[in-house]
Amino acid sequence: MSDDVVSPEDVRHVAALARVDLDDEEIDRFTGQFADILEYFETLDEVPAVDREADLANVMRPDEERARLDAEEALRNAPETEDGYFKGPNVS
Repeated sequence: MSDDVVSPEDVRHVAALARVDLDDEEIDRFTGQFADILEYFETLDEVPAVDREADLANVMRPDEERARLDAEEALRNAPETEDGYFKGPNVS
């Protein structure tokens, strides 16, 4: 695919819509990358359509109720606990 499918102006327009500042080197690089991406999509158009419906089978096991762990047993292998609860790292 030629590079003129996506022009540098197209890339500038998309960058402006995304509010991303790109320098000239990045514009050139993304112009080529966008053209490559569009070429991949054209390749997908060449995949033949499948006419038949696939036979579907449920591969999931049915939900089954099981005995639950008590809190002490559930916390036994936790790296850290506090007041009967799992203790995780602080998130800032």
